[in-house]
Amino acid sequence: VRQYVVQVIFSVTFAFSCTMFELIIFEILKVLNSSSRYFHWKMNLCVILLILVFMVPFYIGYFIVSNIRLLHRQRLLFSCLLWLTFMYFFWKLGDPFPILSPKHGILSIEQLISRVGVIGVTLMALLSGFGAVNCPYTYMSYFLRNVTDADILALERRLLQTMDMIISKKKRMAMTRRTMFQKGEVHNKPSGFWGMIKSVTTSAPGSENLTLIQQEVDALEELSRQLFLETADLYATKERIEYSKTFKGKYFNFLGYFFSIYCVWKIFMATINIVFDRVGKTDPVTRGIEITVNYLGIQFDVKFWSQHISFILVGIIIVTSIRGLLITLTKFFYAISSSKSSNVIVLLLAQIMGMYFVSSVLLIRMSMPLEYRTIITEVLGELQFNFYHRWFDVIFLVSALSSILFLYLAHKQAPEKPMTP
Repeated sequence: VRQYVVQVIFSVTFAFSCTMFELIIFEILKVLNSSSRYFHWKMNLCVILLILVFMVPFYIGYFIVSNIRLLHRQRLLFSCLLWLTFMYFFWKLGDPFPILSPKHGILSIEQLISRVGVIGVTLMALLSGFGAVNCPYTYMSYFLRNVTDADILALERRLLQTMDMIISKKKRMAMTRRTMFQKGEVHNKPSGFWGMIKSVTTSAPGSENLTLIQQEVDALEELSRQLFLETADLYATKERIEYSKTFKGKYFNFLGYFFSIYCVWKIFMATINIVFDRVGKTDPVTRGIEITVNYLGIQFDVKFWSQHISFILVGIIIVTSIRGLLITLTKFFYAISSSKSSNVIVLLLAQIMGMYFVSSVLLIRMSMPLEYRTIITEVLGELQFNFYHRWFDVIFLVSALSSILFLYLAHKQAPEKPMTP
């Protein structure tokens, strides 16, 4: 990406997104005066909403129009039209959801962040649902296929045989064309529709039907591509099997079982929350400590330790969220970017990243003890926080169940052993 404005927009979006997480940690550690933290929260949200709602959509439209030669002279006008179209659909997004009190102004923080929150929470739930299922499926050695060197050798032998057949048939085609050229049949070939039909259904004496041979070559080339991909997949699976036997592999295998339990528990709790229409009033850390203390019957300063454990938990959530999202966005960028589309893709990634992190603040708020979320609640305004948690549970459940079905079908269709020739 060589456009300076694209670099600046992405960097500023990332910087202010991380600043929000920094302010969350400041709330827990009581860094700065409360009025100063409130001011920085307000300024940070105003800037990032300005970027997400006004700047990024406009420049996305601008670079899209710039890539169309017919609209190049009027790109500013068409960019404004695209931005107005985005604003219309962005505003109408809030109509079907009970996300806001009607007393707020059109351009208030509550109006903007409520709609950004719907998009971001939906994205977070989709990624979380897929990640909760895909993580144990990726890490656990239980789901690995049993691949041996003999399996790989047999598939490679079949691939080499297919390549030899392709070379042999192409050699026959070349020799046939040479013979036909020498006899002058190439120049005297009949033209038109009936001539094409005749060339397919009949062949000259002593020559072979080139069309049929070409069809066989095309089928063999497609088979060779499939065999090559399956060979690469077997090599990757074998590497995973060898990696699973190392200490690090066993550690990730254990994490896979842990995340499997977490996934089942999360799906169960999301179902309970949806069925009974409930949202937790206490953060998970404080609630977990209270249950443990009451069960063991020991003296324990719940308020003191919940602060420190919440700080560690929120820190882990922040770091893993930023790292995981950036890795995913980087892979996505390298997969589909080109010289013309790179500016648009980076701006789209900035838009997704900003909405994702703003929504993270909405959901992390519930993981914080009550006394640490006061300023966040004041800054965000009269949002329907319970709706966002219920909406997250609904989308998470749909995403997780869909991912389980997809991975089950993919794992079931994968052959246990390659076919032998």
